[in-house]
Amino acid sequence: MSHEVSDSHSAAAAVTNTSAASLPSALMQLDGLPAELYSAIISHLPADSFQQDVLALTRAIPKSPVPIHHLFEHIRLKNAQQIVQLYSRLRNATDERNWVKDFSIVTWTVDADVLVNLLGILPRISSLLLFVGPNFAPEHLEEIFHKPREDLRFLSLRFRPYVKQASYYQFLKGAYFDTTLTALSRWPSYKLPTLSIVQDPPEPLISSAKHFAQPLVFFRLEPISVLLCSAYSSSLTHLRLRIPSRQISRFISSIPSSVPALRLLDLSTCIILASDMEGILIRFHGLQHLILDGCSVARDQSQTMEWNNIGKICATATVRRAKAREKELKIWLEHNAATATTPAGMPQAAARRIRPGRRGLATATISFREEPTVSEPDVTHVPAGIVIPKVRVVPSPPTLLSLSTSASFITDVQHQTIREEFEKGWNEGLVQLAAVKSRLYQSWKNGVRMMRITADVSGGGYDGLEAIDIENAFHSERDDNTSLAPPVLCLAGSGTSGKHCRGLQS
Repeated sequence: MSHEVSDSHSAAAAVTNTSAASLPSALMQLDGLPAELYSAIISHLPADSFQQDVLALTRAIPKSPVPIHHLFEHIRLKNAQQIVQLYSRLRNATDERNWVKDFSIVTWTVDADVLVNLLGILPRISSLLLFVGPNFAPEHLEEIFHKPREDLRFLSLRFRPYVKQASYYQFLKGAYFDTTLTALSRWPSYKLPTLSIVQDPPEPLISSAKHFAQPLVFFRLEPISVLLCSAYSSSLTHLRLRIPSRQISRFISSIPSSVPALRLLDLSTCIILASDMEGILIRFHGLQHLILDGCSVARDQSQTMEWNNIGKICATATVRRAKAREKELKIWLEHNAATATTPAGMPQAAARRIRPGRRGLATATISFREEPTVSEPDVTHVPAGIVIPKVRVVPSPPTLLSLSTSASFITDVQHQTIREEFEKGWNEGLVQLAAVKSRLYQSWKNGVRMMRITADVSGGGYDGLEAIDIENAFHSERDDNTSLAPPVLCLAGSGTSGKHCRGLQS
């Protein structure tokens, strides 16, 4: 037995000596690797610990040619002191400033003035995430976004007017961040694929215990319309606007030609009804993913017929979009015909003259109602004998691939029933769509001019429309109802613990 123990100790010692002897040679081999190979390895590191992993790598193999600029590419600051330290480090370092690409502030308590100075010396940021807490004033964000950033591809602003204790201080102070949206709307048409603006809802324990109402971050919502209609937003494909308990739909769906390239829209926590969802689908012709967590799209989530109607809305929105575009084109054609036949110098029909005299004591001189965002077009009188060409717009197939919302207090059996009713409504809507296209096909055979929507552009006339000259446009493979699978309906909400539906396979 003693011989066996001594043999095992000798074997372990031999392995240890061999490992110790081979360690310097292994380090020498790592020293000989090219810097490009280290960059390729570093590219696979997780984003959350990227900076720490690169720092550990440089200390573990100090003589290896690990590119130092990777230390500054992804910066994620979690406390206020780190912001001060980084500013002191980069204030006089010209090269290191240009290395910063991904910059995130994930703490609510910061020295906003120092952060403004730090962002002012970082010109090449492509991804920016900011937690905007109670230490921020609107003027800070105005200064941050005063100068356009051409390289920015991802912008995320997360607002929380309070941290641990509920407070109306910002509200009483009149500090609203409407000017932040206005500042962004002045930027040129750079390529910005992703924009996220989120206001954190109050925590349930705080709001219920102290009857704390939702504080306002944006006093007015009109700046949202201004931003979405700006040249800077023309390249947006992913948009998240989470402003709790605010009716935001009309500020994004009633504006023509806003965000023409939009593919994903997240309006969670806003007030969005089924009618609002229909307006959104009509407005954005290429929308593929719609997220409405916490919006109560269905008035009664337990009523399955509500979800049948929602499924039908998702399938027939293109029909209503085509009719709306057809109406716009008709108005444009009538206006052209009227102006073309009116001799130069001839006055137009005068508006109704207001008669003088007493108007009555009950007539109000002011109104508290908000003026409509889009005015109705004036009625155009076409002279007799002028024939307006008849043009019809053929609806396109639906593009929606997924609809995510939250349905609380519903059992698994009800979840399945809701999805079945949603798919049933979707299929019924496709039947209606096919019937409309069949009627338009017969009209096309009888000589009526047909067009289809190809782009979401501003202006009137035939902009964004394409003439249909072949029969296949009515019966393409994409128009086949069997190939148009219903959108994925997820009712689990935004959390990770719910039973989420499996996504689409690419």
